[in-house]
Amino acid sequence: MTDTPSPAPADAGAPLLLRPEALFAALDAALDAPDARGLRTQTVQFLQAEREAALPWIVADFTRHPRDAGATVQAYAALTDGLVKGVLHVVLTRLHPLQAPTAAEKISLLAVGGYGRAEMAPFSDVDLLFLTPYKMTPWAESVIESMLYMLWDLKLKVGHASRTIDDCLRLGREDITIRTALLENRPIGGDAALAETLDQRLRNDLFKSTGPEFIEAKLAERAERHRRQGGQRYVLEPNVKEGKGGLRDLQTLYWIAKYIHGVNDTADLVGLGVFNASEYAEFVAAENFLWAVRCHLHLIAGRAADQLSFDAQVEVARRMGYADLAGRRAVEVFMQDYFRHATQVGEVTRIFLTVLEAQHAKPAPVLKRLFRRRKPLMAPFVDDIGRINVADEKAFLDDPLNFLRIFEEALRTGMLIHPAAMRLIAANLRRIDDRLREDKEAARIFLDLLCKHGNPERALRRMNELGVLAAYIPEFEPIVAMMQFNMYHSYTVDEHTIQVISTLAQIERGELADDLPLSTHILNDGVNRRVLYVALLLHDIGKGRPEDHSILGAQIARKVAPRLGLNHEECETVEWLIRNHLLMSDVAQKRDLSDPRTIRDFAKQVKTRKRLDLLTLLTVCDIRGVGPNVWNNWKATLLRRLYSDTARAMQHGLEAVNREQRSDEAKKALREALAGWEPKDLRTELARHYPAYWQGLSTATHADLAQLLRGLDNGEIRIDLHPDPDHDATRAAFALVDHPGIFSRLAGALALVGANVVDARTYTSKDGFATAVFWLQDAEGHPYELARLPRLRQMIDKTLKGEVVARDALKDRDKVKKREREFRFPTHVTIDNDGSDIYTIIEVDTRDRPGLLYDLTRALASANIYIASAVIATYGAQVVDTFYVKDMFGLKLYSRARQEALDKRLRDAIARGAERAAQA
Repeated sequence: MTDTPSPAPADAGAPLLLRPEALFAALDAALDAPDARGLRTQTVQFLQAEREAALPWIVADFTRHPRDAGATVQAYAALTDGLVKGVLHVVLTRLHPLQAPTAAEKISLLAVGGYGRAEMAPFSDVDLLFLTPYKMTPWAESVIESMLYMLWDLKLKVGHASRTIDDCLRLGREDITIRTALLENRPIGGDAALAETLDQRLRNDLFKSTGPEFIEAKLAERAERHRRQGGQRYVLEPNVKEGKGGLRDLQTLYWIAKYIHGVNDTADLVGLGVFNASEYAEFVAAENFLWAVRCHLHLIAGRAADQLSFDAQVEVARRMGYADLAGRRAVEVFMQDYFRHATQVGEVTRIFLTVLEAQHAKPAPVLKRLFRRRKPLMAPFVDDIGRINVADEKAFLDDPLNFLRIFEEALRTGMLIHPAAMRLIAANLRRIDDRLREDKEAARIFLDLLCKHGNPERALRRMNELGVLAAYIPEFEPIVAMMQFNMYHSYTVDEHTIQVISTLAQIERGELADDLPLSTHILNDGVNRRVLYVALLLHDIGKGRPEDHSILGAQIARKVAPRLGLNHEECETVEWLIRNHLLMSDVAQKRDLSDPRTIRDFAKQVKTRKRLDLLTLLTVCDIRGVGPNVWNNWKATLLRRLYSDTARAMQHGLEAVNREQRSDEAKKALREALAGWEPKDLRTELARHYPAYWQGLSTATHADLAQLLRGLDNGEIRIDLHPDPDHDATRAAFALVDHPGIFSRLAGALALVGANVVDARTYTSKDGFATAVFWLQDAEGHPYELARLPRLRQMIDKTLKGEVVARDALKDRDKVKKREREFRFPTHVTIDNDGSDIYTIIEVDTRDRPGLLYDLTRALASANIYIASAVIATYGAQVVDTFYVKDMFGLKLYSRARQEALDKRLRDAIARGAERAAQA
């Protein structure tokens, strides 16, 4: 960022607009109209033609250095200068010339804001200040009006203000935004002395006396901007300009530096001792990279666009020359670089602000320091205005254990680390070597950071940002700032890991007792915390490579866990947890927990109660650490049920989990719920259902379906809709005469009203009635609104009666959003006859879309497959639909040929639906 008189001059072969010394002569030669109107028209036509010639030249030059936009943003500013100066030249020499101007008939044109910095993206606004010495004169009004009309005719987005010098000072005092814009003013043309007077008055009469006020205002503005953008650096679709770690953060540093120190270039901050040479190089690298991303975004969108949306990420990565690597897409490699630069912006910001604080801060009063002092610091650390600093750099560096001790001291005392100490650490990471990694005392300190002080996330986040975590555990380095290109994960892999550990620490501190009673109970009963924290730290360490990350992560843990001081048994448990860290989540969300076989198989894999407790805690923390809106009551209910059923099976033996016992318990509960029924009606209800019905639904749902079935006529359809808080969904229960394809037609009706099915069960009674239960959410993952239920009821009725054909009605609604089209989810179909005693389990893993469930169930119905239940697990734009099915004779699908034909039918249905969605 440099305050230059104008953007860098272009070479002789550059377009005319980029060569101001030749522009005016060419423009004068092109103008021959006899009147003002003709002159304006000719000026606009000439400049527009030159602009159309210059823009492709700038873009072509940019393609030669697509990751460095320093020259490009200056070129766009120079092009804008050419347009503005050309218009000003015509206005002052042809349209409104003055032979003998009075003292009041002066005007200076200044660029302000980003244009004032001579930094512009392709579609940046053009912010102008028309400066006059005193009041506005008729001549100045005519100049401004003529200029604006021509600039608007050139289709520039002009932001303008007309002020005197006194106006600028008065408004600058009142409005921090105006003051910031004035700080960046750059003369474009007109009276140079007037512009110089404004600069002097601003510096002497405004800036010099209001430094602390300006700093406080800009930092408050920065904090509010971060809050609006999500509050943290690693958001899925960051705003390159306004987000945390974005360009605006760098600009804020420049504004404060210019305001306080009067610098015209951030390079001057090295001489002032704010940055060292390497920190300044990192500043420049981050700035050039972020500007490059912003320029590509503008060019892709054909307009001003600063949000790095999913679809744009893929195209920006391509334009910047990123390529796929083993196990990772080019867009993921690009976004890892993006987040690393954003992290670096945070580092230079912290260094700058703390140096500023040290230069301007006064020591706290002695009484206040004594009152807040907690514990004395161990040597070689000292209290430096409330932060931990290093008293003796040589003593610190001579003992590499200090690279870990400083973080332990910060947790022990509750103090922050001084940026001077952080700078020392970051510059000497090479001292963290294999000898330190094998040191038992280092392992003790690190495990204490995780387990002893109650807030490990604070130390881990700072260690990660400074590079200490990756230096101490080199296997962690590949996942630093690693982005996962999907809608499910809100954080980079390293930030997800820290979020997961933070969740466990919150449970231990008792902060989540109401939300997570089971996890709190397990922790209170006692588990091996060392094992759990290390497993959480390493659970995703295998990501980003072609191999299964759970298997690779377990192999990595086999090497890392002993280095961290765990004994042989603890290491084996950590390895097992990482290898199986997705097991409990998959079983809970993708399998029918009412099927006794599900519980028995899961219990056989887990084997011990100790592992069950640890895996439950890891699973809960892992899901909650994915993103702010991923955890819900339904996932909690599923995990609690899987845990309690498995614990009971382990305690009483696997044979205790059987269908007969569950059926008897369910019938007994229903008798109590329907205590007011006539004995005859109650006997009919208890006798009409097969065992699977009793195992798959709650007593409340059994009672509601009993009411729907009571006295049901053959031609009648009964529906019960009401919220189900345990599922975070709306439950839709149906009773009607059974007929083939009922599940598919219901799924089609639900898709037509925009309802997402998150779980479903369908059963046929012995007397020929179908009972179906669907749990529905809206597009945002919330229970389906009660106000929309009448339309839902109406659409279901029409679909079941054949008045609406879902296949035809879905054609225009079954589409994938533009921002989600670049996600790749290869389709996997698995057909399993071992996971259930009486059903074949068909699992379909593919991209989600509104009509997918309807397409799949229709394909199954056309193959004469009976669907007993469907379990739907959604992970952003990816979905896993699991169906428990039988053939038309009530048997499993054992025939290999039948399985292959069904696999093809399902894949064809997905492909046709995807093609339809792409055209919608």
